Amino acid sequence: MPKNFLKRYMPKEHDIRNHKHMRFFGKLLHDPNIWHLNRRSVSGAFSVGLFMAMVPVPFQMALAAAAAIPLRVNLPISVGLVWITNPLTIPAIFYFAYKVGATIMSTSVTLPEDVDFSWEWLTSGLSEIWAPFLLGCFVLGVTLAILGNLFIRFIWRLHLLKYLERRKLRKKAKAKAKANKKPKS
Repeated sequence: MPKNFLKRYMPKEHDIRNHKHMRFFGKLLHDPNIWHLNRRSVSGAFSVGLFMAMVPVPFQMALAAAAAIPLRVNLPISVGLVWITNPLTIPAIFYFAYKVGATIMSTSVTLPEDVDFSWEWLTSGLSEIWAPFLLGCFVLGVTLAILGNLFIRFIWRLHLLKYLERRKLRKKAKAKAKANKKPKS
């Protein structure tokens, strides 16, 4: 994974440190390891970010930051990945999570017909679907975390192998050019 590509799209360190919701972490944000871009840090950040994206709470970014700091993985990537579940994608992703959980629990996939998102519905209708929903969120979170980690490690490895091959070809070309420049005696 090219570092320059990631650096171009990542928020700046001082912007994150000064963000009103991140000030809570104080001096913990000054650890240089949570800002590094290396294979371990980025793949771990994908694991944290993808898992936290599946946690059905409104403060996923804070949870991702709280997990990234002690695990010493890249903080901006961890926090940014939770936006996979945004207001446009949440209904589809969480319905899929509910279906996964219902399948694992061998229950029928039935959603209450009169969904009006009132307090009354939350206390009565949600009580029927919470167990398969949370199980599905956990299973999807763990699955995405593992697959994301493996995918980033694979991509990073491919990039490294291509880089080494290009370097080897450059060395050969340089040696050949040097050999051609030597005067023959």
